[in-house]
Amino acid sequence: MGFQQGLSGLNATAKNLEVIGNNVANANTYGFKSSRAEFADMVANALAGTGNTSPGIGTRLAAVAQQFTQGNVTTTENSLDVAINGAGFFELRDGNGRTLYTRNGQFKVDAATGNITTTAGEQVMGRAVDGTYPSPLRLPTAGMGARVTTQMSIEANLPGSASAIASSIAFDPSNVASYNNATSATVFDSQGNDVALTYYFRKTDANEWTVYALPEGETTPQTFTLSFDSTGATPTITPASPSVTVANPPSTGALNIALDLSQITQYGTSFGVTDLTQDGYAPGQLVSVVIEANGTITARFSNNETMAAGTVQLVTFRNPQGLQPMGGNNWAATMAAGAPIQGNPGEQNRGVLQSGALEDSNVDLTAELVSMMTAQRIYQANAQTIKTEDAVLQTLVNLR
Repeated sequence: MGFQQGLSGLNATAKNLEVIGNNVANANTYGFKSSRAEFADMVANALAGTGNTSPGIGTRLAAVAQQFTQGNVTTTENSLDVAINGAGFFELRDGNGRTLYTRNGQFKVDAATGNITTTAGEQVMGRAVDGTYPSPLRLPTAGMGARVTTQMSIEANLPGSASAIASSIAFDPSNVASYNNATSATVFDSQGNDVALTYYFRKTDANEWTVYALPEGETTPQTFTLSFDSTGATPTITPASPSVTVANPPSTGALNIALDLSQITQYGTSFGVTDLTQDGYAPGQLVSVVIEANGTITARFSNNETMAAGTVQLVTFRNPQGLQPMGGNNWAATMAAGAPIQGNPGEQNRGVLQSGALEDSNVDLTAELVSMMTAQRIYQANAQTIKTEDAVLQTLVNLR
C-alpha cells in the first residue's frame, strides 16, 4: 500500500495553486500573459512491463503553458504608451547586451541620451532613420536646427474685374492707391532668423500685372510681370525664372529664393491667396511624439515641423509558448520558440500599434477564482485519500 498517488496529487495541486496565484497577482500588470498548469499521469515501469492491470502512481506537473491571447487595450494620456493589437513583441536590449522581448509598451525617454526605454531601463530596439536594424530608438531631444529658405510658391487669384492703375501713379508701399492687392510671408535665414517678405500686385493693363517683392528693411522692390491670356489661367512670367534676393538678413549672407508664380490666376472673382509656401523654418524644440500604427515614430517640434525618428519593429515567433519568462514582463528566445522574425507592424501576421494605449493583462479573474476553488477541492480530495490510506494501514497493523 502506498501514499504516492495522494502525495503526487497534493504536490501537483499546490503547483496549480501557485500558477493561479501568480495569474491573479498580475491581473493589473500591463502586457502580462496568464499561464496554465498542465499535468500528466505517472506509471511504474518494470523490466517486464506494467501490464494493463497496474495502477498509476500519481500525477506530475508536465508544463506551465503561457497563454498568449490578446488582452484588452486601454487608452492613456501618454503618447509613449504603445499597445500591440495582434501578434508580435517589442524587442529590447538590457544593460548586459541581452536581447529580450515584451508586450508591455510603457515606454519612457532617457533624459541623458534621448533613447526610448522601458520602466526598467532596457533600450527599445527598432529600425533607425538610416535603415540600420537593430538600433536603439532615439528621439531628437536636442531639437531641430534651422533651415534657410531657398524656394517659395504663391497660389492666388487676381481679380479680373480690377481696374488698372495709371502709370502716372508711382508704386509706393505706403500708398494703397498705388497697388491693388498685397500679401506677405515669412522667410528664414541660415540661423533661423525670420524676415518678412511682402508681395504687392498692381494691375497695369488688361490682363497685365506687375508683382513687387519687398523684403523687410529694404526700400527698392524687385519686380516681375504677369501676362494672362483670355482664359485667365497660367500666366506668362517675365523674367521666366523669377527669384527674390533678401540682401540683408540678420545672419551673414544674402538669401536667393527661387519664386514660383505659375499658380497665379486671373478669374472674375475676388482676390485670394490659397497657398503661400516656403521651404525654410526656424529652429525648434521637441514638443511631442506620435507612434503611428505602422511603427513610424514622428517627432513634432515647436516650429510646427515634424521629423521621422525611426520605426518600431515587431518580432514574431513560430511557437511563442516556447519563450522563456525572464520576469519584468520580458521573455527570452529559446530553441523551442524558434528563430525571431522581425518586420513592420501590420505586415504579414503582425499586429498594429496604438499610441497612447496599453494592453491589459489577459487574466480572466472570474475563471481564475473558479479554478482556485476547484483546485482547493482537489487538494482536499487528495488529502482525504492519504487519510484513508492511513486508516487502512492502521487497521492492518492492529490485526491479531
